[in-house]
Amino acid sequence: MNWDEEIDAAGLLCPLPVLKARKRLLGMAPGQVLRVLATDPASVIDMPHFCGQSGHTLLATDQTGDLHVFLIRKGSA
Repeated sequence: MNWDEEIDAAGLLCPLPVLKARKRLLGMAPGQVLRVLATDPASVIDMPHFCGQSGHTLLATDQTGDLHVFLIRKGSA
């Protein structure tokens, strides 16, 4: 899947991956896709919760070793 922007939050701990994703999504147009890379184990809980609370769609998640990859489609809000 293609994405419009990417954040490398590897090495950052909660809540920084979510805060960086939130900030980047604020500057994106509705419907655009953000790819987030994170190594924080809590991100697998935090990112879906953030998307659900913020009106964004979590399109996909993947994990390779310690690296978690999230694809988030910005909502209309």
